[in-house]
Formats: sequence, structure tokens, C-alpha cells
Amino acid sequence: MRPKQWAKGVFVLVGPLYGLAEASASWRDILPPTLVAMVIFALASSACYIVNDVVDAPGDRLHPRKRGRPIASGAVSPPQGLALAGVLLLAAGAMLAWIAPGPRWWLGIIAFIYAANTMLYSIHLKKHVITDVMSLSLGFVLRVLGGCAAAAVAPSTWLLNCTLFIAMFLAFGKRLGERRTLGEDAAASRSVQAVYTDELLRMAVVVTAVATLVTYAGYVQFREATHRMLLPGLDVLVNPLWLTMIPATYALLRSIVLLEQGIYDDPTEMATRDFPMQAAAGLFALITLGVLWMHLGAPR
Repeated sequence: MRPKQWAKGVFVLVGPLYGLAEASASWRDILPPTLVAMVIFALASSACYIVNDVVDAPGDRLHPRKRGRPIASGAVSPPQGLALAGVLLLAAGAMLAWIAPGPRWWLGIIAFIYAANTMLYSIHLKKHVITDVMSLSLGFVLRVLGGCAAAAVAPSTWLLNCTLFIAMFLAFGKRLGERRTLGEDAAASRSVQAVYTDELLRMAVVVTAVATLVTYAGYVQFREATHRMLLPGLDVLVNPLWLTMIPATYALLRSIVLLEQGIYDDPTEMATRDFPMQAAAGLFALITLGVLWMHLGAPR
């Protein structure tokens, strides 16, 4: 079920969190359905990971870290895993009852597309170069859209673009990290690695990192009218959300350094184990929440 991957559920919060400043509802109205959406995507993603582990079991047994997964190690049989995946999908569907009727249908459609895309990735799309990364990245975008649908908040095009590019950065980075840690065995663990090259992945990582920063900078500029504040004594308006560019830039650059060194082959693991990355993420979150709090004032 990979509970560590549930951290990706933070993308469900992104749309409602950033859109709260322009939403007519209060955070008390937006937070509950958004949290329900997070649980729905966590259940759906766990089900899809189980299916993926069933399909990938032969290759996982060759990977130094993945060989310990329940299905690859033989602790859980494939039929048992698939049965659990079915239960998780049913539970995710049942959770939709907690969402208001209007948003419920949109969230249900988005969650279905998410599950279908992830299943297709596990069965077929992951075997094709570039298509594998685009499919994975779509899953992150769908998480953002799902959160927006649950909270009835309009998503920003800049935010969707930034989500797409950072997801591509993470996916390309993972493939580059695997080539660093596994060497010639990378293709045995992931067949598409036989097509990727170090040079292609390095270039893709840099391009998507730059695209992430550019689109996030565009989003910060897009939100300037919403978040700008007056500096006391100077009579000057500034956009404090720009401060988040500092930890965001540091985190992306440090990710590239760690991937090149072959210390991690999974950006998610990197984010949960590397203290400087955690510090950058914490600072980013504190600045963001502080800016939103200053704009909203006391909870409505």
C-alpha cells in the first residue's frame, strides 16, 4: 500500500489552499471536503500501487530496495493483493458520499480517470519512453483538480502547469536516480530504462526543473494582486509570496545534486530523509501559510 506515498496527497490540498483567498466560502467549509478527497486519492493510489506491484514483481525482486515489498518477497500472493486493491477502490467510492452532490460528481469523474490512468500505466504505459513520465505527471495534476473539485475552487492554469512540470521533474529524477544506484541492472528493474540514457535524463531533469521554477514564478506574479501587502512606513506594496521562491529554488537544486550523487533513487524518499530538503519544505510551507493567514486575517 506504500503509506509513504500518501505524502503525495498534499497536492490535493494545493488548489484549495491557494484558491482560498479568492473563494467565497471560509476555510471551515473548504477543509472537510478537501481532506475527504485526500483520503479518496490515498485509497485509490494504494489500490493502484498494489496492482503495479503485482505486475512488477519479477523486476522488483532484482532491486535492492523493492525486493522487500510484500508481493515481490512472497509475503502476499498476487490474488490476495488484487483482492485488497478491489476493497480499497470500493472504499474510495464509498467516501464520495461525504462530498456535496455537485462537487461529488466531478470528484468521482476525476478520481476514476486517475485510477484508470494509473492502471494503464502499470499495465502498459510505463513501457514507453516519455509516455511513462507523462502518465505519472497526469496523476499529480488530477490530484490538484480533485482537490479543487471537492472544495469547489477554480484551479489556476499557472498552478496546473507548475504541478505538471514538478511531477515530470520527480519522475525523470527517479529514473536518473535509479541509473545511478542500479547501474546496468536498471533496465532489468524497469524495462523503459533500456531506452533512456543518462544524457537524456539529465537534460530532462534540468528542463523540467527550470520549467517548474518559471511557472511557479508566473503563479506568484499572477497572485500579486491578491497577496500584496503594504510595508509600514514606506507606503510600498510588495508580494510576500515571492519569498517562497527561495526555498523552492534551493530544494530543486539540491534534488539535482543528490540525484547526481546517486544517494537516493526516489525523490519521495529524498524528501522524507534528507534534512535540508525537509527544512526547505518546512520553510516553504511556513511562508505560504503565513502569507495566506495575513491575507485572510482571522478565520472566517
